[in-house]
Amino acid sequence: MLDGVSLDQLRAFIASADEGSFSAAARKLHRAQSVVSELVSGLEGQIGVTLFDRSGRYPTLTPQGSVLLADARNISSGLDFMKARAKGMATGLEPELSVVVDVLFPIAAITEAAKEFRVKFPGTPLRLYVEALGAAYQPVVDGIAGFGIVGSLPLMPSGLTAERLMGVTMVMVAARDHPLAKYQGIIPKSELAKHVQLVLTDRSSLSKGREFGVMSPSTWRLADLFAKHAFLLNGLGWGGMPTHAVQDDLAAGKLVELKIEDLVPDGMILPMAAVYPTSAPPGPAGRWLIERMKLCPGKPAAA
Repeated sequence: MLDGVSLDQLRAFIASADEGSFSAAARKLHRAQSVVSELVSGLEGQIGVTLFDRSGRYPTLTPQGSVLLADARNISSGLDFMKARAKGMATGLEPELSVVVDVLFPIAAITEAAKEFRVKFPGTPLRLYVEALGAAYQPVVDGIAGFGIVGSLPLMPSGLTAERLMGVTMVMVAARDHPLAKYQGIIPKSELAKHVQLVLTDRSSLSKGREFGVMSPSTWRLADLFAKHAFLLNGLGWGGMPTHAVQDDLAAGKLVELKIEDLVPDGMILPMAAVYPTSAPPGPAGRWLIERMKLCPGKPAAA
Protein backbone atom coordinates (compact mmCIF):
# COMPACT_ATOMS: atom_id res chain seq x y z
CA MET A 1 0.00 0.00 0.00
CA LEU A 2 1.38 3.41 -1.02
CA ASP A 3 -0.18 4.99 2.07
CA GLY A 4 2.40 3.17 4.17
CA VAL A 5 5.44 4.83 2.52
CA SER A 6 7.47 6.66 5.16
CA LEU A 7 9.83 9.62 4.97
CA ASP A 8 12.58 7.39 6.43
CA GLN A 9 12.17 5.03 3.49
CA LEU A 10 12.38 7.87 0.96
CA ARG A 11 15.47 9.34 2.60
CA ALA A 12 17.16 5.95 2.69
CA PHE A 13 16.35 5.50 -1.00
CA ILE A 14 17.73 8.94 -1.90
CA ALA A 15 20.89 8.53 0.20
CA SER A 16 21.59 5.08 -1.26
CA ALA A 17 21.28 6.44 -4.79
CA ASP A 18 23.44 9.47 -4.03
CA GLU A 19 26.16 7.61 -2.12
CA GLY A 20 26.30 4.55 -4.36
CA SER A 21 25.93 1.91 -1.64
CA PHE A 22 23.82 1.04 1.39
CA SER A 23 26.86 1.21 3.68
CA ALA A 24 27.76 4.75 2.53
CA ALA A 25 24.13 5.79 2.87
CA ALA A 26 24.11 4.39 6.40
CA ARG A 27 27.12 6.52 7.32
CA LYS A 28 25.48 9.62 5.87
CA LEU A 29 22.22 9.01 7.72
CA HIS A 30 23.95 7.83 10.92
CA ARG A 31 22.02 4.57 10.79
CA ALA A 32 23.07 0.92 10.71
CA GLN A 33 23.57 -0.55 7.24
CA SER A 34 21.00 -3.23 7.96
CA VAL A 35 18.41 -0.55 8.81
CA VAL A 36 19.02 1.31 5.54
CA SER A 37 18.79 -1.94 3.53
CA GLU A 38 15.53 -2.83 5.28
CA LEU A 39 14.09 0.63 4.65
CA VAL A 40 14.85 0.43 0.92
CA SER A 41 13.54 -3.13 0.67
CA GLY A 42 10.43 -2.09 2.56
CA LEU A 43 9.88 0.80 0.15
CA GLU A 44 10.22 -1.54 -2.83
CA GLY A 45 7.65 -3.82 -1.26
CA GLN A 46 5.28 -0.93 -0.56
CA ILE A 47 5.33 0.41 -4.13
CA GLY A 48 5.78 -2.89 -5.95
CA VAL A 49 8.82 -1.71 -7.91
CA THR A 50 12.47 -2.82 -7.75
CA LEU A 51 14.54 0.32 -7.24
CA PHE A 52 18.04 -1.17 -7.20
CA ASP A 53 19.76 -3.91 -9.14
CA ARG A 54 21.73 -5.78 -6.46
CA SER A 55 23.46 -8.27 -8.78
CA GLY A 56 26.79 -6.43 -8.78
CA ARG A 57 29.19 -5.41 -6.03
CA TYR A 58 27.29 -2.18 -5.50
CA PRO A 59 23.56 -1.56 -5.96
CA THR A 60 22.66 0.41 -9.08
CA LEU A 61 19.41 2.13 -9.87
CA THR A 62 17.01 0.32 -12.17
CA PRO A 63 15.34 2.37 -14.92
CA GLN A 64 12.23 2.51 -12.75
CA GLY A 65 14.33 3.57 -9.77
CA SER A 66 15.86 6.43 -11.76
CA VAL A 67 12.42 7.77 -12.61
CA LEU A 68 11.07 7.45 -9.08
CA LEU A 69 14.17 9.02 -7.53
CA ALA A 70 13.08 12.44 -8.82
CA ASP A 71 9.65 11.95 -7.22
CA ALA A 72 11.27 10.94 -3.94
CA ARG A 73 13.43 14.06 -3.98
CA ASN A 74 10.42 16.30 -4.63
CA ILE A 75 8.48 14.76 -1.74
CA SER A 76 11.41 15.00 0.66
CA SER A 77 12.32 18.60 -0.26
CA GLY A 78 8.65 19.59 -0.13
CA LEU A 79 8.37 18.31 3.42
CA ASP A 80 11.60 20.06 4.41
CA PHE A 81 10.21 23.28 2.92
CA MET A 82 6.99 22.88 4.89
CA LYS A 83 8.93 22.32 8.12
CA ALA A 84 11.08 25.40 7.47
CA ARG A 85 8.02 27.53 6.79
CA ALA A 86 6.26 26.24 9.90
CA LYS A 87 9.34 27.00 11.97
CA GLY A 88 9.36 30.51 10.56
CA MET A 89 5.69 31.00 11.38
CA ALA A 90 6.29 29.84 14.94
CA THR A 91 8.96 32.52 15.32
CA GLY A 92 6.84 35.26 13.69
CA LEU A 93 8.20 34.94 10.13
CA GLU A 94 5.64 35.84 7.48
CA PRO A 95 4.30 32.82 5.49
CA GLU A 96 4.27 35.16 2.47
CA LEU A 97 5.48 38.74 1.98
CA SER A 98 3.34 41.00 -0.20
CA VAL A 99 4.86 44.33 -1.19
CA VAL A 100 3.60 47.13 -3.41
CA VAL A 101 6.24 49.24 -5.16
CA ASP A 102 5.83 52.64 -6.76
CA VAL A 103 6.40 52.37 -10.51
CA LEU A 104 8.94 55.22 -10.26
CA PHE A 105 11.21 53.29 -7.89
CA PRO A 106 14.22 51.68 -9.64
CA ILE A 107 13.32 48.09 -10.48
CA ALA A 108 17.04 47.21 -10.49
CA ALA A 109 17.20 48.02 -6.78
CA ILE A 110 14.22 45.77 -6.09
CA THR A 111 15.73 42.97 -8.17
CA GLU A 112 19.06 43.03 -6.32
CA ALA A 113 17.33 43.02 -2.96
CA ALA A 114 15.05 40.16 -4.08
CA LYS A 115 18.09 38.00 -4.91
CA GLU A 116 19.36 38.36 -1.36
CA PHE A 117 15.84 37.92 0.05
CA ARG A 118 15.45 34.57 -1.71
CA VAL A 119 18.61 33.27 -0.06
CA LYS A 120 17.85 34.65 3.40
CA PHE A 121 14.15 33.71 3.47
CA PRO A 122 13.76 30.68 1.18
CA GLY A 123 10.48 29.67 2.83
CA THR A 124 8.80 33.05 2.36
CA PRO A 125 7.41 33.68 -1.14
CA LEU A 126 7.52 37.30 -2.33
CA ARG A 127 4.44 38.79 -4.00
CA LEU A 128 5.11 42.10 -5.74
CA TYR A 129 2.61 44.69 -6.95
CA VAL A 130 3.63 47.73 -9.04
CA GLU A 131 1.41 50.81 -8.93
CA ALA A 132 1.59 54.59 -9.29
CA LEU A 133 0.65 57.53 -7.07
CA GLY A 134 -2.18 56.78 -4.61
CA ALA A 135 -2.67 53.31 -6.09
CA ALA A 136 0.68 52.36 -4.53
CA TYR A 137 -0.79 53.12 -1.10
CA GLN A 138 -4.14 51.41 -1.67
CA PRO A 139 -3.00 47.75 -1.28
CA VAL A 140 -1.42 48.68 2.07
CA VAL A 141 -4.57 50.49 3.21
CA ASP A 142 -6.70 47.52 2.09
CA GLY A 143 -4.45 44.98 3.84
CA ILE A 144 -3.46 43.28 0.58
CA ALA A 145 0.21 44.26 0.92
CA GLY A 146 2.22 44.17 4.13
CA PHE A 147 4.01 47.35 3.21
CA GLY A 148 4.64 49.67 0.29
CA ILE A 149 7.64 51.42 -1.23
CA VAL A 150 5.93 54.59 -2.35
CA GLY A 151 6.34 58.17 -3.49
CA SER A 152 5.03 61.00 -1.35
CA LEU A 153 1.44 62.23 -1.44
CA PRO A 154 0.36 65.65 -0.14
CA LEU A 155 -1.72 63.84 2.48
CA MET A 156 -0.74 60.33 3.57
CA PRO A 157 -3.64 58.04 4.51
CA SER A 158 -4.21 57.84 8.25
CA GLY A 159 -3.05 54.84 10.24
CA LEU A 160 0.20 54.40 8.32
CA THR A 161 3.80 54.72 9.49
CA ALA A 162 6.41 55.95 7.01
CA GLU A 163 10.18 55.38 6.96
CA ARG A 164 12.32 57.45 4.59
CA LEU A 165 14.16 55.70 1.77
CA MET A 166 16.17 57.06 -1.15
CA GLY A 167 14.92 59.87 -3.32
CA VAL A 168 14.28 59.32 -7.04
CA THR A 169 15.50 61.98 -9.46
CA MET A 170 12.86 63.10 -11.96
CA VAL A 171 13.64 64.83 -15.26
CA MET A 172 11.41 66.50 -17.85
CA VAL A 173 11.96 65.08 -21.34
CA ALA A 174 10.69 65.06 -24.91
CA ALA A 175 11.64 63.22 -28.09
CA ARG A 176 14.49 64.79 -30.04
CA ASP A 177 12.15 65.84 -32.87
CA HIS A 178 9.55 67.36 -30.51
CA PRO A 179 9.22 71.19 -30.80
CA LEU A 180 10.14 71.65 -27.13
CA ALA A 181 13.40 69.72 -27.64
CA LYS A 182 14.46 72.37 -30.16
CA TYR A 183 13.62 75.33 -27.95
CA GLN A 184 16.61 77.55 -27.28
CA GLY A 185 17.23 78.44 -23.64
CA ILE A 186 14.96 78.05 -20.60
CA ILE A 187 11.44 77.04 -21.60
CA PRO A 188 8.76 79.32 -20.10
CA LYS A 189 5.61 77.73 -18.75
CA SER A 190 3.59 79.65 -21.31
CA GLU A 191 5.38 77.66 -24.02
CA LEU A 192 4.76 74.34 -22.23
CA ALA A 193 1.04 75.07 -22.23
CA LYS A 194 1.01 74.88 -26.04
CA HIS A 195 1.96 71.19 -26.04
CA VAL A 196 0.45 67.95 -24.77
CA GLN A 197 1.87 66.81 -21.45
CA LEU A 198 1.92 63.08 -20.74
CA VAL A 199 1.08 62.35 -17.10
CA LEU A 200 0.49 59.28 -14.97
CA THR A 201 -3.04 58.85 -13.70
CA ASP A 202 -4.00 57.51 -10.28
CA ARG A 203 -6.03 54.31 -10.36
CA SER A 204 -7.11 54.92 -6.77
CA SER A 205 -9.20 57.70 -5.23
CA LEU A 206 -6.49 58.74 -2.75
CA SER A 207 -5.31 61.68 -4.86
CA LYS A 208 -8.67 62.55 -6.37
CA GLY A 209 -8.82 66.22 -7.32
CA ARG A 210 -5.06 66.72 -6.97
CA GLU A 211 -2.49 67.18 -9.72
CA PHE A 212 1.22 66.28 -9.55
CA GLY A 213 3.60 68.27 -11.75
CA VAL A 214 0.95 69.14 -14.35
CA MET A 215 2.02 72.30 -16.23
CA SER A 216 -0.09 72.15 -19.38
CA PRO A 217 -3.88 72.40 -19.77
CA SER A 218 -3.61 69.78 -22.51
CA THR A 219 -2.83 66.36 -21.04
CA TRP A 220 -2.88 62.74 -22.06
CA ARG A 221 -3.17 60.45 -19.06
CA LEU A 222 -1.66 56.99 -18.86
CA ALA A 223 -1.79 54.50 -16.00
CA ASP A 224 1.41 52.75 -17.05
CA LEU A 225 4.94 54.19 -16.91
CA PHE A 226 6.12 51.98 -19.78
CA ALA A 227 3.31 53.26 -21.98
CA LYS A 228 4.28 56.81 -21.06
CA HIS A 229 7.90 56.03 -21.99
CA ALA A 230 6.83 54.70 -25.38
CA PHE A 231 4.63 57.73 -26.04
CA LEU A 232 7.50 60.07 -25.15
CA LEU A 233 9.88 58.28 -27.51
CA ASN A 234 7.33 58.60 -30.30
CA GLY A 235 6.93 62.35 -29.84
CA LEU A 236 3.33 62.20 -28.61
CA GLY A 237 3.99 64.66 -25.82
CA TRP A 238 6.46 65.76 -23.15
CA GLY A 239 6.58 64.83 -19.48
CA GLY A 240 8.51 63.82 -16.38
CA MET A 241 10.28 60.49 -16.01
CA PRO A 242 12.59 58.98 -13.39
CA THR A 243 16.14 59.60 -14.58
CA HIS A 244 17.14 55.95 -14.18
CA ALA A 245 14.41 54.94 -16.67
CA VAL A 246 15.54 57.30 -19.45
CA GLN A 247 19.28 57.73 -18.93
CA ASP A 248 20.10 55.44 -21.86
CA ASP A 249 17.67 57.34 -24.12
CA LEU A 250 19.22 60.65 -23.07
CA ALA A 251 22.72 59.33 -23.76
CA ALA A 252 21.63 58.04 -27.18
CA GLY A 253 19.89 61.30 -28.05
CA LYS A 254 16.46 59.68 -28.39
CA LEU A 255 15.13 61.91 -25.62
CA VAL A 256 16.19 65.43 -24.69
CA GLU A 257 16.12 66.94 -21.20
CA LEU A 258 13.95 70.05 -21.06
CA LYS A 259 15.21 73.08 -19.16
CA ILE A 260 12.03 74.51 -17.68
CA GLU A 261 11.34 77.77 -15.92
CA ASP A 262 11.46 77.52 -12.09
CA LEU A 263 12.72 73.91 -12.13
CA VAL A 264 16.14 73.06 -10.73
CA PRO A 265 18.62 72.10 -13.50
CA ASP A 266 19.65 68.76 -11.94
CA GLY A 267 16.10 67.44 -11.80
CA MET A 268 13.52 67.18 -9.07
CA ILE A 269 13.94 64.74 -6.18
CA LEU A 270 10.87 62.65 -5.40
CA PRO A 271 11.09 61.40 -1.79
CA MET A 272 10.34 57.69 -1.39
CA ALA A 273 9.29 55.91 1.78
CA ALA A 274 8.36 52.50 3.14
CA VAL A 275 4.84 52.67 4.58
CA TYR A 276 2.91 50.10 6.59
CA PRO A 277 -0.06 49.99 8.98
CA THR A 278 1.00 51.31 12.37
CA SER A 279 -1.08 48.58 14.00
CA ALA A 280 0.51 45.80 11.90
CA PRO A 281 4.24 46.45 11.39
CA PRO A 282 6.25 44.11 9.14
CA GLY A 283 7.56 40.82 10.50
CA PRO A 284 11.19 39.68 10.23
CA ALA A 285 11.17 39.26 6.44
CA GLY A 286 9.46 42.58 5.81
CA ARG A 287 11.70 44.41 8.27
CA TRP A 288 14.78 42.94 6.59
CA LEU A 289 13.61 44.09 3.16
CA ILE A 290 12.88 47.62 4.38
CA GLU A 291 16.32 47.92 5.95
CA ARG A 292 17.85 46.53 2.75
CA MET A 293 16.04 49.14 0.65
CA LYS A 294 17.48 51.88 2.86
CA LEU A 295 20.91 50.85 1.56
CA CYS A 296 19.96 51.44 -2.09
CA PRO A 297 22.06 54.16 -3.74
CA GLY A 298 20.25 57.29 -4.77
CA LYS A 299 19.64 60.90 -3.95
CA PRO A 300 18.97 61.54 -0.26
CA ALA A 301 15.30 62.19 0.37
CA ALA A 302 14.44 65.51 1.87
CA ALA A 303 13.72 65.43 5.57
